[in-house]
Amino acid sequence: MVFRGINNLALDAKGRMAVPARYREKLADSCGGRLIVTVDRDRCLLLYPQHEWEIIEAQLAALPSFNKQARHLQRLLIGHATEVDLDSQGRILLPTILREYASLEKKCVLIGQGKKFEIWDEQSWNENQSAWLEDANAEEGEMPSALESLSL
Repeated sequence: MVFRGINNLALDAKGRMAVPARYREKLADSCGGRLIVTVDRDRCLLLYPQHEWEIIEAQLAALPSFNKQARHLQRLLIGHATEVDLDSQGRILLPTILREYASLEKKCVLIGQGKKFEIWDEQSWNENQSAWLEDANAEEGEMPSALESLSL
């Protein structure tokens, strides 16, 4: 199961977000509509089918506990991880603390990222997208070696 594409969505007054219909059946089949939402360092939210999250969570938990950066990642990602379920209308309730972290108001953007989604405040997404495009067009900075052989 691969999630791709961009969807402009709206949160309702209770903080619920309707998952686009094209993903609902896939999510119902693969994880029974059981999802995990957590924070990302880029000030967006990450949304995983539960079984995909459990793989990431195990990798995070296995990081060395004496490594300061590893502990910070564990606190952020595992500490904020929250189970959410698709309701009968295909919505998920995003917890207030996570909405506040990502500055989610009314308009948001759901971005398919392969095995997960990112949820962005629409204005933050637009600002970051412009900055990323500028960075991609700049000639300074080194390209990671893993990208050197990528052909589009």
